[in-house]
Parts: sequence; structure tokens; C-alpha cells
Amino acid sequence: MRIGLLTPEPGHPLLAAATALLAREHEVEPVHPDAAPPDRVADVYLLKSRTPRALALARELEARGAAVLNSASATELCQDRTAMAELAGRAGLPFAATRTFAALALLADAHDLTYPLVVKSRHSRRHDLVARVDDRDGLRALAGVWGPEPVVVQEFTANSGWDHKLWVIGDRVFAALRRSELAPGGRGPTRSLPLDELPPGWADLALRVGEAYALEVYGVDLIDAAGSPLIVDVNAFPGIRGQLGAPEALAELAVAAGSGRLIPRPRARPAQEWCSTP
Repeated sequence: MRIGLLTPEPGHPLLAAATALLAREHEVEPVHPDAAPPDRVADVYLLKSRTPRALALARELEARGAAVLNSASATELCQDRTAMAELAGRAGLPFAATRTFAALALLADAHDLTYPLVVKSRHSRRHDLVARVDDRDGLRALAGVWGPEPVVVQEFTANSGWDHKLWVIGDRVFAALRRSELAPGGRGPTRSLPLDELPPGWADLALRVGEAYALEVYGVDLIDAAGSPLIVDVNAFPGIRGQLGAPEALAELAVAAGSGRLIPRPRARPAQEWCSTP
């Protein structure tokens, strides 16, 4: 079987460890997203990139008959926080209430906001905006730097300051705790969390997210809101570093997809089809 890694970083720890397992019986080839489409299509590709070039290449490979994990449409949907929130609402998932604004500057004089609040770039990417704002002065200061940025706004939900990081590969769930980047002092280290230490139902909730978003490899960020889980983010193909069994789960999933034993989830609808806000 031929397995492609659609990524600019094939040495990423998760991919490198999975490659070492797969290479015992299969041919594994890295494919840089900026490279020309391969002449010979692999049986399955692992899409560990979210750039426009990577998504375009993934779509072409899908059209040529290759399985791609995650699909280009599902990956793209998870980059649009407006689409993500609207899909969660339709699926009955406990997602943070989200409002969308065409530019952060438009919020500076808004009078219907409840503080504290969380402001995030609408389009998820590296070094995007994620900030807690405690009052109108803080909002105006943020707008002075990020004024033209399309954003989503969520009311800040009181919590312990720790994010529950749940990662899913196929039907395997992995978990960790990480100090939130919105907590005093900023983001802290991540520590693995045994599944039996998760509150009841949280692992099942993570699996429901995959069904709703048509994802096979993904992460769900949860906070404990007065004893109930609240989803604050969903990520397609995150790093999943330091989780025992994750490389093995990824290798098994790739082989199942490449051999046709994995029944693909229904393709995610394009992000723009979910959004009432353009």
C-alpha cells in the first residue's frame, strides 16, 4: 500500500512515529503541499496541513480517487469559527455561544457586549488572535492592533483555567489537561490525562464531534462550565504529541482507509454553506 503524508513537516513527532510503523510493510511518501501533484496517486493521504495550497491539492487527490484524512472540506470547515459554531448548534453540541463581526474595529463602540469576553480571529491559523477582554478600554486597545481582523466574540465562561484537550484518531480517544492561554500567566504545559479521570460522557462527546464535522483525526478543546462540558474549539489533525498509542492508532487508521475497510464519514459541507454570516 502507498501512503502519502500531505505536509511540509513529515518529521513531526506523530507523523514520524506513525511512518516508522507503516514503513515496515508499506510505502510512505511525504508530499509537500507546494509541490506539483504526484503522477501516481497513493491509496491514502494524511492531510496534516491547512494552507490553501494543501487544501487544493487534497481536493485534486480526492477527485482522482484517493482517500484523504481528513477530507479537504472537513479541514476547511474547522478553520472558520463561524461555520464551526453554527454546525455545532445544528448538531446539538454544547458549543460556546458565538457572534461574528466583519472587523474587530466594529466592536469598539458596541454597547450590547457583556464583559469579560473572548475575541478570536474568525479564521483559525497560526498566530491568530485569541484574547480575553475585560472592558471597553481593553477592547479598544485590541482594536488598535487588530482593527481590520474578522473576528468572533464569545462570552467568557468562568472555569478552572484548565482546558481539557481531547484528541480522537478513528475511534480512539486521548486526553490531557493544559493551562489555558486565557488564564493568568498564559498557556502552561500539557499533561496526559487517563480517560477514566474524564467526567462521565466527555469521551463520548468527543466522538460525537467527529460525526458532526466528518472528521477522523481531530482535537476538541473543552472547559468545565459549572460541571458541564463546553466546547470552545475543534481542530482538524492537531499535533497529538506525547500520547501513548497515538502513532499506532494513526497507522492503523491509515491502513484501514487505504484498504477500503474504513467507511468514510459523509463529506462535510463547505464552510460557506453553514454560515449565515458571510
